[in-house]
Amino acid sequence: MASNEGAPEGVSVPVESSRGFDRRWLFVVLLITMVAIDQAVKAWARGAMNIGGSISGPFPSIFEFQLTHNEGIAFGLAQGKGGWFTPIALIISIGAGYYSWRHPREPKAIHVAMGLLAAGALGNLYDRVIYGFVTDMFALRFFRFPVFNWADSCITIATVILILAWSKEAIQHRPQADAAA
Repeated sequence: MASNEGAPEGVSVPVESSRGFDRRWLFVVLLITMVAIDQAVKAWARGAMNIGGSISGPFPSIFEFQLTHNEGIAFGLAQGKGGWFTPIALIISIGAGYYSWRHPREPKAIHVAMGLLAAGALGNLYDRVIYGFVTDMFALRFFRFPVFNWADSCITIATVILILAWSKEAIQHRPQADAAA
């Protein structure tokens, strides 16, 4: 590990973070992979089913495929106003990428969450810009839940990861703050 000790005055030698290696590659790999999967699944759904049509999934009466066009935002909210949220999807994607890029040594979970968040936002943004709606196809039948897609799943999983990671961080830093008081 390098230090500034012994370096000429005014010259800063980078010090390797104790958090580990550059993990930005997780963001990039997940972003590309998840957007590709999202678009492939949506293309399959549009080709395999008619609007409102369904295909029995691997667990009939529990999980099925049903093609819907969502002109709103997540879970069918704000129908017909999805286009208004285009700037938000761009801000989320750019913000997640910027954060990952500027914090290369953050824990893996943070880069995974940022990659999933950006992929979900961009996957749905692509649909909204190209088709004027978002293609949804996953239907949970064992309880009433809106039809959703791969991108929605990425966003949901990213949110859970961030909540858990930030909660863990808050808990770990809490005793230090209490001890200092």
